Amino acid sequence: MANTKSAEKAARQSTKHRARNDALTSQLRTAIRKATLAVKSGKQDEALAALAEATPVIDGMVNKGIIHRNKAARHKSRLTKQVSALAK
Repeated sequence: MANTKSAEKAARQSTKHRARNDALTSQLRTAIRKATLAVKSGKQDEALAALAEATPVIDGMVNKGIIHRNKAARHKSRLTKQVSALAK
C-alpha cells in the first residue's frame, strides 16, 4: 500500500500505463500473427497485404516505447524474408 500522495499517484498511473501497454502489445502480436498465418497459407498476395498492415503497427510500437527498435527491426526482417520466400 502506498504511504505518500506521490506513491498513490504513481500506483494509479502504473495501473493505467499497464492497461495501455497490454492493449498495445496485444495489437502488435495480432498484427504479427496475421502476417505469419498469411505466409503459412502460401498465398503471396495475402502475405504481402498482411506485411503491409503489420509494418506500420510494429513501427508505431517503437515510437510509443512498447518494444525496442531492434526487436521491431527483427520482426520486420523475418516477416519480409518469409514473404519474399513465397515468390520463389
